[in-house]
Order: sequence, then structure tokens, then C-alpha cells
Amino acid sequence: MSSALESETIAAISTAPGRAALSVVRLAGPDAFAVASKMVRGKLPSPGSFARRRLLDSLGRTIDDAIVLVFASPRSYTGEDSVEFHCHGGSVTPSRVLSECINNGARLAGKGEFTYRAVMAGKLDLDEAEAVLDLINAKTASAADDALAGIEGEASKTAKRLYNLATGISAQIEHSLDIDEDELPESFFASLNNAILGFKSALEDALDRERRKKIMRDGALVVLVGPPNAGKSSLMNALLGEDRAIVSAEAGTTRDAIEAWLNADGFPVRLVDTAGIRDAESAIEEEGVRRAERLAARADIVIALDSGETHFGEDESRIIRVHSKCDLGYGEGLNVSSVTGEGLNDLLAEITRRISAIDRSDDSRHSYVYSGALAELALDGENADLVIRANTMRRIATSIAALIGAEYTRDMLENLFSRFCIGK
Repeated sequence: MSSALESETIAAISTAPGRAALSVVRLAGPDAFAVASKMVRGKLPSPGSFARRRLLDSLGRTIDDAIVLVFASPRSYTGEDSVEFHCHGGSVTPSRVLSECINNGARLAGKGEFTYRAVMAGKLDLDEAEAVLDLINAKTASAADDALAGIEGEASKTAKRLYNLATGISAQIEHSLDIDEDELPESFFASLNNAILGFKSALEDALDRERRKKIMRDGALVVLVGPPNAGKSSLMNALLGEDRAIVSAEAGTTRDAIEAWLNADGFPVRLVDTAGIRDAESAIEEEGVRRAERLAARADIVIALDSGETHFGEDESRIIRVHSKCDLGYGEGLNVSSVTGEGLNDLLAEITRRISAIDRSDDSRHSYVYSGALAELALDGENADLVIRANTMRRIATSIAALIGAEYTRDMLENLFSRFCIGK
């Protein structure tokens, strides 16, 4: 997205396709009012207001009866002159309205281009833009709450707080370099070590929050494995509260992975039922077993039903061993009944506890900076030379400054906004 293209007027359908009562077509850019004026019967509503208007095509024929909202720069989402057409839903009407926007001088917006322009106009920072994407993709209320906190600038506030701590410690050390080290009181070193320990603790807390955000963003992969007729499909249906997987007394019914989203105390969980693991009796079942083992190998959590063998790696910390038919008799592991519901709450609580303990590496800008800062502090130690510690804190402060400054690279922006949908 070059700066030249930012001077063009863009348009897109901002609501999901399909049958619905309403759809929103968004128009933004320097010629937004001129484009919209060619499409409405009568005058555009005044900026900051809305009104019902007939929308016309180039031949003067009515294409819809819509609500038209007008926003003048800079009081709009993108900071530009903007118009929204709240038209009837479905597939035909929104497409016709969008076509007329383009016929009258706008161009089709790229992925995330409205939010990209909001960042360029200073209406949002990059962290807030990422939070907009997280809110759109949220699968649970807790994930949405986390995203809303990001839109309100929580990540930026944390980075600014850490930056102030880092610069404060850096200034403390830099000042001490003007004094002979032998003349520094013992209390100075104790105070410095305490300040750095507090800073490390704040970094660790911030990194934990970033890792939680990644789980909230991506969800945790939880895979049900075990031999045929161990009760995997029944357990999946019981956890979901619906008949999602086919249940049968016949062995080998599930031959492909079946998945659905589950809310585990606010954590989004991608729950997957798999083929029973055994010596397959057909090529199709054999492929199902292979897929089950591959999924289990990369799962965050494996729910192993009546399975003494390990088909899913050596890390027991991610394995929950379950006996799922305790209404017929108790077995090893966590006893659960898909028929009576016994033990289901205990299983959900254990899934939540395991998810909370997941140490998933995060490739976000914040996680990269915070983990790098912690690694540098670990190398120095409490007895490091003051010059070395000064250099370390200076580097850390500079790296955190990049999170709250204007150092947005073109590649970084392209990577973020290509993940948005058209119209946002």
C-alpha cells in the first residue's frame, strides 16, 4: 500500500456476505462525498448526521432505499471524508451499491485498507490495529474482552510503562558512571539490583500476557485419541452439548478428524475427534489412524481415552488420561461419563488448567522485545560491571522505544493488513 494509493477513494462491503437484514458499504477518501452525491437522490446528509435516501444507478434507476451516514475528516474511522450506505442485505443489493461506488470514481479497497489508513492518519496505533483484527476473529467473550483492552491501548500502555522503568534505571546507572565506583555507597548497588529485579518481574508479566493473547487469538488444539469404541465421539458430543460426531457401537465409525470450537472458561478450544487407533482393516481407516497420530503429535493437549500406549509423544504434561464410561464401571485416569455427565466439569476444569500453563512461543513484536530483554538481563547478573549494565539497559530501552514510537516498517504493515478482510 503506497502513499500514492492512500490519496485514492476506496470502497468495499464491510459486512459478511449472505442473507441478512442489513449490509454496510463503506466509502472513504478525498472524493467520498463526490462519489456518494452521484448515487443519492437529493442532497447528502450533512457531516456527522444520517438520513434515508434512495440510491440510484448511472441511468437514474433506484437500486435501494438506504440509510446514508456521512463523516467529515478527521472525524471518521480512517480520518478521511467517509460515507456509509446501510442498505438491504443479501448478495445482490450490496454488490450493486459497491459497483456504483466504483463506477463513480472509487476503487475496490484492499484487505484491511480502511484500518491501514486509520493507522496512517494517527487514529489508531499498530497495537490497536492488531487488536481490531483479534476482536473480529474472537471466538469467546474472554477473547473479545482481551481484544477490546488492546483497542483501548493496553499493550501500548504496558510498553510505555516498561520504557519508563528502563529509562529510569538507565539514567540511574549513567549518572553513577560520573562517580568513582569506590565512592558509591553500598545502598546504591542494593537499590539498583532491586530496581532491575522489579523491571524483570514487570517484563515477565508482560510476556505472560502476550502469550495468553496468542492462545486467545489462535485457540488451543485439544485432540481426543484412543482405541475404537473408547467413547471419543460420545465425549466430544457431551463436551459440546450437541450431536456433532456420529456415535455407533460399530468399531471404526470415525475415519476422519471431526472438529468444533469449545469455550473452556473463556479459552477458545479447537476440539478434534479422531479415528480409533488400532491396526487398521482398510486403507481408508489406516489413513484415519495416521491423521489421528499426526494431530495428537502437534496438539496442545491430548485427551487419551483408555489408552495405555503413547502414540502422541513423551510429554505427559500435555496428556489428560480419561476413562469415559464410568457409568459402566470406574477405570484409570479421570473418570467421566458421557451418559450421566459425571466428571465432565472436572475434565473441563483440567483442560482449562492445562491451557493456562501452556508456554506457547509468540512471534509478536512485543514478545520478541520482552523475551530479548529478559535474555540480556540474564546474561549480565547482579555483579556485572556498571558500564556493561549501562549498555544493556540502553539497548533494552531502545528496543522498547520502537514499540511505542513511529518505527513502522513497510513490511510490518503489509504483513498485518494482509490478514484483514476486505472492508475493514
